[in-house]
Amino acid sequence: MRLQGRKLRHKRIRKKIIGSKKKPRLCVFRSFQHIYALLVDDIESKTLYSLSTNSPEILKNLKYGGNVKAASMLGEKFAKGAIEKGFTDVVFDRAGYKYHGRVKALAEACRKNGLKF
Repeated sequence: MRLQGRKLRHKRIRKKIIGSKKKPRLCVFRSFQHIYALLVDDIESKTLYSLSTNSPEILKNLKYGGNVKAASMLGEKFAKGAIEKGFTDVVFDRAGYKYHGRVKALAEACRKNGLKF
């Protein structure tokens, strides 16, 4: 039931949020052990940039990828990588999750490191 509720909320959010090449959608997926962040161009249906807590550059600094500390570290690295690729403005898609905990830590770290929502 909880997953169905999240899927419904995500559908409702996605009706209003569309990512383009100039302003891609920053999509967040949260599993129990890791958190994933993607920049998506919805017009061409392409992933422009992605990073997660189980990628080697982040995993070497962490013991566990499913906590707030890992999410904020991912947000820092993700924002720096996205800016290097030329993306400064994004649309945040929380994917039906509450803006709380790991999702909030990721978003705040991205904002602090230069991404504009």
